[in-house]
Amino acid sequence: MKKVILTAAAIFAFGFANAQSGAFKLGAHVGLPTGDIKDVYSVNLGADLAYTWSVAEGLDAGITTGYTTHLLKSDFEGDAAGFIPVAATAQFTLTNNIFLGVDLGYAIGVSPSENDGGFLYQPKFGYQMGDTGLYVAYKGISVDGGTFSSVNLGVNFKL
Repeated sequence: MKKVILTAAAIFAFGFANAQSGAFKLGAHVGLPTGDIKDVYSVNLGADLAYTWSVAEGLDAGITTGYTTHLLKSDFEGDAAGFIPVAATAQFTLTNNIFLGVDLGYAIGVSPSENDGGFLYQPKFGYQMGDTGLYVAYKGISVDGGTFSSVNLGVNFKL
């Protein structure tokens, strides 16, 4: 856990050191659980914060974090599964408005207490309208014993 936190701190420090050409993005997403968890969890909700900078024409890269939770269906007792993602993010603009993106990193398990987290991957397909982006994504968090996966609809705003 210490290594994950130190790695996240180093990534954020590097991102802020290159702040002169970058932009913050604030967003939210909602999704439907799929795969291993669809019978137990009803919805995936989350908030995202990213810092990206232009690395080439049409390509932005950076870091992202936030909070994502999978809420239990009413038939089940217990805590929702919560994660704090710490990931690299990239977005490639295909046309003036259409983009492809991906987040890769680690999702730190927050709840329940036995949640150790796991590898995070999230490919995205979206539409950019000025400072607002809408996207569809498939989010997967590989944990011991399965994968927390969902199909999400999200929005982000450049600040």
